[in-house]
Amino acid sequence: MAALRILLPVLLCASFVYQCHGACAEVDSDTEAVAGTGFKLGCISCKRRSEVDGSATVEWYFRAKGEVEFVHIYTYNEYGPAIENERFQDRVDWNGSKRSNDIQDASIYLLNVTFNDSGTYRCFFNRILFYSNYEYNTVVSKVVHLTVVAKATRGTASIVSEVMMYVSIIGLQVWLLIEMIYCYRKIAAAGEEALREAANAEYLAIASESKDNCAGVQVGE
Repeated sequence: MAALRILLPVLLCASFVYQCHGACAEVDSDTEAVAGTGFKLGCISCKRRSEVDGSATVEWYFRAKGEVEFVHIYTYNEYGPAIENERFQDRVDWNGSKRSNDIQDASIYLLNVTFNDSGTYRCFFNRILFYSNYEYNTVVSKVVHLTVVAKATRGTASIVSEVMMYVSIIGLQVWLLIEMIYCYRKIAAAGEEALREAANAEYLAIASESKDNCAGVQVGE
């Protein structure tokens, strides 16, 4: 029974970790890249029914600034990746789900970004869900509006986050200082109270001894 009590929490924790490991969160892609560096084009589409088996293929399209039509630039399916446009030849790497045909993360990594890469990117999930009696096809698309700059700029959210971090640190230090002063005063007050109690106890002992001595002298007389 004791071994079961120990083993049960371990199994529950392992199950919880397994479920968290398989979790999916749809996070928007960054939209600003620096020329001459690499950039991750994020594209995530979480499957709503995680218990249902599925399979997906991914296609990426690009429309440059000033152009009207999208061009097909990349495909990823069960056979692997394929670059569909010579402009992106040797410049795109798969950065999404691996070792699974049930793709939920279709992100790609763009190498050696140039200013000509600014524009609109769109990824399509062509997903098939396998139920016991039928198959269900869905198409999900995500859009990323990419801007290429010469130098990285700090966004408002980054600045606010940094300010809040410093405010939190200063606030924590002030709180610790107040707690230290409070504890010091409490300890000092407790010490003074203990000294007073000890002095009172000593005074009472001396008074009692004196009283006893006086009583003994009167009896002797």
